[in-house]
Amino acid sequence: MHAPRCSNRLVPRLLAGALAAALAGCAVGPDFVKPTPAAPDDWTSWRSGDASLRIPTEATQALPAQWWLAFNDATLDALQQRAFDASPDLRTAALRFAQARAQRNTVAAQRGPEINASGSATRQRQSQSGAGTRMIGIMGADPSLTELLAEPFTLYQAGFDASWELDLWGRVRRSVEAADADVGHQAALLDLARLGLTSDVARNYFELRTAQRQIRLMREDIAALEDRAALLQARVEGGVLDHTDLQRQRAELAALKAQLPPLLAQEAASANQIALLLGERPGALRAELAPREADAGTSLPDLALGLPSEVALRRPDIRAAEARLHSATASIGIARADLYPSIRLGATFGYESYLSGEFSDWGSRTWSVGPSLGLPIFDHGRRKATVQLRELQQQEAAINYQQTVLKAWQEIDDSLSAYSAEQRQARELQTRSDAAGDAYQLAQARYDGGVTDFTAVLDAQRSYLQARRDLAASEGRLSTRYVTVNKAIGNVPLDTENAAGKGME
Repeated sequence: MHAPRCSNRLVPRLLAGALAAALAGCAVGPDFVKPTPAAPDDWTSWRSGDASLRIPTEATQALPAQWWLAFNDATLDALQQRAFDASPDLRTAALRFAQARAQRNTVAAQRGPEINASGSATRQRQSQSGAGTRMIGIMGADPSLTELLAEPFTLYQAGFDASWELDLWGRVRRSVEAADADVGHQAALLDLARLGLTSDVARNYFELRTAQRQIRLMREDIAALEDRAALLQARVEGGVLDHTDLQRQRAELAALKAQLPPLLAQEAASANQIALLLGERPGALRAELAPREADAGTSLPDLALGLPSEVALRRPDIRAAEARLHSATASIGIARADLYPSIRLGATFGYESYLSGEFSDWGSRTWSVGPSLGLPIFDHGRRKATVQLRELQQQEAAINYQQTVLKAWQEIDDSLSAYSAEQRQARELQTRSDAAGDAYQLAQARYDGGVTDFTAVLDAQRSYLQARRDLAASEGRLSTRYVTVNKAIGNVPLDTENAAGKGME
């Protein structure tokens, strides 16, 4: 007599205990601890190379977010804006970010009960010799009863059911945590795509302008050498000179013309790459990227960076690696929760009747309520192997995070050293170009005065033309070095939310 009472009390107690455990916030698995990687106090603490390549640190302001504005180039500004609006890569990254947020909402929906409603009206007929009528035949009942049971009828059903999995071990909470980390990961990748896009547009733009500048210098030099060759031709025909000087000049002219086709090909390749970044066909940007008649003056900063080391740790790739580590840590809890029993509360209520007139009667109601228990017993070690796999994946993510941080500082050091070295080289090449120009004019004057032969003029001419081209190449590289510095420190121009919304339009 006492056993039934104990049984009747046991179920409510179990449900109450399970509900208390679910609300207590218990979650198996390790909690994520934000990593604190080693970082220098300033930019010069972790540097390689000669001391002359180090950047001073007197400044206290960071580089502007829209760093390409330092070039004062309206065409570059317009290309960057078009890239933000139309880049296929950026829109793809924005859509992946939106998918991660939608997936997070899907996972978070598991925290509450699930309620469904259903209804049906079906026409049915039972078999006269089926399992449902077997007992009637065994009992020797009137065969007409079997025929009566087998007559077609309509069954009306309607109701709703509700179920809720008690998150006893934090499986759902860890799943939401992992989904949040995945959202952060995709947000970081979106920033990384934006940073890469602005850098690639600027880099290809400067390579294009450098090629165009060298083409213009090359054509000016070719025209000058053709004029000189014509002058020598006239002197040869007048008997003043022999053919030696003329042939030397023609050889120099042919060598100079041979350098022009590769520059033209480089110009076309850079223009096509910019068009691809903007989602345009080849040749669509011909008007915007047309060669300029003169070079626009550009004054780049000295990069006296007085920035704290934490700036580098906000690089998108570092944030993405941290988010991957967070997700991997939460996945351990998800796998461990599968080792424990699961309890799901369920309830159903509805109406069922084969008589349409009595469908809504209280006597046609049906209901059920109670918990269901899932207890893992034996699965050949599959769940434990999954836990081990998640732990190994977390270790891999931790190593990847450390490697990403080290790579970030290596790229920062390389970019700062390269920018400083290019600045020094550009200054020396400017001095060389000025001196070579003066030497060329002096050699020409001495040749015209009969003091020296034409060999000295050719040597001075060759040095001057090469010096001009080397200076143009160095100034172009200096601009791309500035782009690399901004990419290395993770100078992302816009916020994630705006770009993500633009990608979902």
